[in-house]
Amino acid sequence: MCFSPEMDQTLYFVLFLIGLCSVSECVQRQYHFINVNKTWTEAQRFCRENYTDLATADNMNDMNELEKSVKDGGVRDIWIGLQRMNVDKWQWSSGEPALYLNWGPTQPDGRDECAMMRNGEWEDSSCSNSLTFICNSSNNMNTGLVFVNQRKNWRDAQSFCRQNHIDLVSVRNQNESQQIQKFINDSHISNDVWIGLFRDSWQWSDQSNSSFRYWASGEPNNVGGNENCTVIIQNALGKWNDVSCNDQYPFVCHEDKLILITETLTWTEAMRYCRQNYTDLVSVHSVQMQRRVMNVVKRASTEAVWLGLHNYCSMNMWIWLSGEIVCYQNWAPGNGVTPEDCSLEFRKGAVQSGGDQRWISLPETRKLNFICSRYED
Repeated sequence: MCFSPEMDQTLYFVLFLIGLCSVSECVQRQYHFINVNKTWTEAQRFCRENYTDLATADNMNDMNELEKSVKDGGVRDIWIGLQRMNVDKWQWSSGEPALYLNWGPTQPDGRDECAMMRNGEWEDSSCSNSLTFICNSSNNMNTGLVFVNQRKNWRDAQSFCRQNHIDLVSVRNQNESQQIQKFINDSHISNDVWIGLFRDSWQWSDQSNSSFRYWASGEPNNVGGNENCTVIIQNALGKWNDVSCNDQYPFVCHEDKLILITETLTWTEAMRYCRQNYTDLVSVHSVQMQRRVMNVVKRASTEAVWLGLHNYCSMNMWIWLSGEIVCYQNWAPGNGVTPEDCSLEFRKGAVQSGGDQRWISLPETRKLNFICSRYED
């Protein structure tokens, strides 16, 4: 087969862009250790006035970065931004809200805080039970699912999925529920399986949906009924303990690298604003970055929020402003897959601020909130 010079250049460009899909993940936050004893509320106020908020952690990488910020080895306990609230709510391990629920009859029937799937329906179960489980995975291009035939408690199953795949499986609508049940039937899975649904009464100070928890053994135990705030125990390998919010400890603040701007601007105006005041409109290269975007956009005042995503009309490709092709995909149905008619209007990418927060294609003249990034690369 022969290619014209123009086709050769186009093919080279496509291959070059595909080669950029293996981008490294950036650190989400910058952590700042404050070696002054304060109550949890005083620490929260200090962080909000001087940085973004009391520290949030999404995973062990965050915990390692947080620990690096603590320069004084003599410090024992350190506040972070996790606080017990009055209301339990079901949510997905991925951080998405549980808008679709498929409980079996009389379920959930108790105070158990994790969910399993049995015969296509859900039941609450003790998180300490050992079950097999299903992960969302990018390794299986057909279903995006992987069955792990190892029995683990819910937290260990979550860690396994995050380390080896993406996360414990989310079931966000009836269609996904049917797909997972078909996967179970086709895989001849006859036992109960963990899914990524859990609840607890703990909430991060910055309202993050992060489901990451790193409790020490036997914690949280709420001794005395008033242990509603969280410290890192330095002499327990950095694991967490619940304590009274009136105790006084040093603390760690975080400074976000993603900033929601609630002005309403066109895509081009938003890009110019971000480049003048930060680095650029945000690029979303992974499910981890999408989780961070999800935590930011829920405070938006518009139905969608601009991303640094634009359609390269001559090749009908979507490209991030940072230069990478769109490898990780999070499009809403009917968006991002069909050719765009650039003769009518240029199309740009936004993320929905409600629902399951998928990406959508919109005219660049629409005026929306937007997310700026502090990432330098």
